[in-house]
Amino acid sequence: MEIKLWREILNPYELAVREIKVKLEHLITEHRELGEYSPIETVNGRVKSISSILDKAQKKKIQLDQIEEEIEDIAGLRIICQFVEDIEKVVALIRSRTDMEIKSEKDYIKNMKNSGYRSYHLIVYYTVETMKGSKRLQVEIQIRTLAMNFWATIEHSLQYKYKKNIPDHIRKRLSKAADAIIILDNEMSSIRNEIMDAQNSFQIQANIVADILNNIQNLYKVANKREVLKIQDEFYRIYELNDLEQLERFHKQLDIIAEGYHAQDIPSKK
Repeated sequence: MEIKLWREILNPYELAVREIKVKLEHLITEHRELGEYSPIETVNGRVKSISSILDKAQKKKIQLDQIEEEIEDIAGLRIICQFVEDIEKVVALIRSRTDMEIKSEKDYIKNMKNSGYRSYHLIVYYTVETMKGSKRLQVEIQIRTLAMNFWATIEHSLQYKYKKNIPDHIRKRLSKAADAIIILDNEMSSIRNEIMDAQNSFQIQANIVADILNNIQNLYKVANKREVLKIQDEFYRIYELNDLEQLERFHKQLDIIAEGYHAQDIPSKK
């Protein structure tokens, strides 16, 4: 098959990965702007290389004209979560979407592979719009915790190095590492509420600070400069105290001041 034809095949998959990645990252933004915990930590995506597609087609004895039907992971996304409990929430979010249709699911968390691999896999149908019209594609979505991803990345590197024939002594050590990952995930789940509270507090503070700085910047355009400098100094003083309650009070007071100047700028109706 000519390289040009490969590009025509793979371009829609690259578009699908970009679009889905943007949509999932927007979910992170929505949660955080609302001061809520996001079950999604990060999202990564890729399209298989031509050599990887050919290797898989050869291994599974798939004809080249059947690769789009038979190979489900030409396009792939990986969603990383902080906690095991988040994985179920992310799966539920994907199930509820109208722009994706789930074809199949594989739960390698409850049903861990013999190697120690753990992850949740979804194959979804996703439609992209191209110059030649709509195209419905298969996309693989893997969902795992940070700890699971660390183990899987190391295992993948070893598989590549040893050409999928990892020596037994290394396999045993990988298996022990997989057990340690399970313990780590369980420990993180046991203090999940405390971690989430800390992260939510940080995000709330970040949102408040951003709003305060935006208000101060706007006041420079309409208020007395000396007055604005006093407000700015007061903000720095409160910020250094690292007291969220005081910061929230200052934020509300600044909103009232900003609204007052905004009202002055609105021309009165005759």
